[in-house]
Amino acid sequence: MASTRNPTSRKPRTAARAASRPSTRTPVEAEEQEETSAAEAQEIEATDGYVSALLCGEELRVVPPGQWRQSQQRLLNMGQIDAFAEAVIHPEDIDLYFELDPTNEEIGEFVADAAQQAGESLGKSRGPAPSSRRTRRR
Repeated sequence: MASTRNPTSRKPRTAARAASRPSTRTPVEAEEQEETSAAEAQEIEATDGYVSALLCGEELRVVPPGQWRQSQQRLLNMGQIDAFAEAVIHPEDIDLYFELDPTNEEIGEFVADAAQQAGESLGKSRGPAPSSRRTRRR
């Protein structure tokens, strides 16, 4: 017999239920997290939301890859590198980009360096795992 219960429904949290579960965080961990957040906020504020990455040995400021708009990502994927660069490189650094006239390989290294400097991974997602069931019943 099939269950009629909605698998996504959850019991509402009550004060008594929340109190019955011990906290896994210590007060020191909470303080460390707040300090890290404040430090990150100061760093982003100091750099105006840009990270520095190397392109042909020159340092350029670029929007962190995690903040790229989908339209900017599409430009990169379609090979419209100059339009992509104008969208993500700091306006004061864009002239240097055009002077450098990088190759596709250098652009790939630049994007990877930007991701590393931002602490992000640009690796491909693994996708869904294959089913453990056989596709054909016997």
